[in-house]
Amino acid sequence: MAELITVDDPDDPRLRDYTGLTDVELRRRREPEEGLFIAEGEKVIRRARQAGYEMRSMLLSAKWVDVMRDVIDEVPAPVYAVHPDLAQRVTGYHVHRGALASMQRKPLPTAAELLTRARRVAVMESVNDHTNIGAVFRSAAALGMDAVLLSPDCADPLYRRSVKVSMGAVFSVPYARLDTWPRGLEAVREARCTLLALTPDEKATAIDEVAPHRLDRVALMLGAEGAGLSAQALRAADAWVRIPMAHGVDSLNVGAAAAVAFYAVTAGRPQP
Repeated sequence: MAELITVDDPDDPRLRDYTGLTDVELRRRREPEEGLFIAEGEKVIRRARQAGYEMRSMLLSAKWVDVMRDVIDEVPAPVYAVHPDLAQRVTGYHVHRGALASMQRKPLPTAAELLTRARRVAVMESVNDHTNIGAVFRSAAALGMDAVLLSPDCADPLYRRSVKVSMGAVFSVPYARLDTWPRGLEAVREARCTLLALTPDEKATAIDEVAPHRLDRVALMLGAEGAGLSAQALRAADAWVRIPMAHGVDSLNVGAAAAVAFYAVTAGRPQP
């Protein structure tokens, strides 16, 4: 059972995990190096625990203590009860959902380990916006993708904003980070996945014509907002595919494009 501790000093060192959550560069550096990430909101905290992440502590405003009572009773980690104003002073923003938890990261699998059992894979190149990362993971979970691979420069899926946007879906889809790019794509080839590059280029084939749902193993590459996939990534692909557009629209946000493409990749997929 967790210990419930009332804290009224924003400089209390026990709250260090929650300090300055709006400082993106600080969090990008601290969270991976120190092996922590922040889960925000009741649903996300519960999903993180269900996914097997160990809780370091919780920070709750008073009205959320009863809501989270079952979690408080189950975990040994300390629970800090604070006034909402103090939570804002500590974190640097208004904690709308009234509940934060500092969670311990788990070691990531390698790409090769994931690819031994994954048949529908999303591969992201240089997607460094945390909102887009969260949106892609949410679509990947909802539409049945088996795994996600990230180029070395992609944003952290366990950054607070990514976790929040995905509604905890980052815990549902296994992912790995490739050590090199695009050389790391060799692991995809060794797993005998057909590597499709999603691009609005007019040379690309409409994704419905390619019928990726009929392919046994597929890896779909997605590029960053605006820039799209690099020339290196496009050269590494087995085929280029595009989402047909109307009304003169040339492309979609990467989160929206991912959802459409994931549906095309997974609809009617062969069953194990």
